[in-house]
Amino acid sequence: MIKGLFFDFDGVLTLEKHGTPTMVSYIARETGLPLPVIEGAYRKYNRDLLYGNITHRDMWRPFCDEIGQNVPYEVLESSFLNATLDPRMIRYIREKKGQYLIGMITDNKADRINAILEKTVLKGLFDVVVISANVHSRKTEKLIFEEALKQSGLGAEECVFIDNTPANLAVPAEMGFKTIYFDDDKREYERLIF
Repeated sequence: MIKGLFFDFDGVLTLEKHGTPTMVSYIARETGLPLPVIEGAYRKYNRDLLYGNITHRDMWRPFCDEIGQNVPYEVLESSFLNATLDPRMIRYIREKKGQYLIGMITDNKADRINAILEKTVLKGLFDVVVISANVHSRKTEKLIFEEALKQSGLGAEECVFIDNTPANLAVPAEMGFKTIYFDDDKREYERLIF
């Protein structure tokens, strides 16, 4: 019997497929610098940020040095919120809350997700949130899913995991999760039936 619903963040709960483009486009607008300049400088740190090897505080000074502009850290913090939440998916989660444990498993930066959970309509919606940067593991590895099960107190066979990237569904499926591929272009909400 299914007791827990776990959602990816970018591409499932947001209308944008990935989080980094939402951040760098905001920073480019605020600084007036070309998007490729911001994106190139930021992406050098992306993998280490996602694994939690470094924080945004660690990389912000060298990032600013590289783009040649002393950008206030608050611009970065504001960029975290430059994501378009999917109102229909949020309604779906609200309908399911109380019937199921609601969780998030995401390859993401911890400060970004924490800001979004604190400052948007997502506040209070999730019982369990597992972020790659906090557990030093991504969705192509077992550890992040093991942590979600540990925090939820559920078995894999009691959980559904929904993601917009097929490769991210392989490991949880092997572990016993029911997995659902959510096409971020078609946004087929009817596929969320389980």
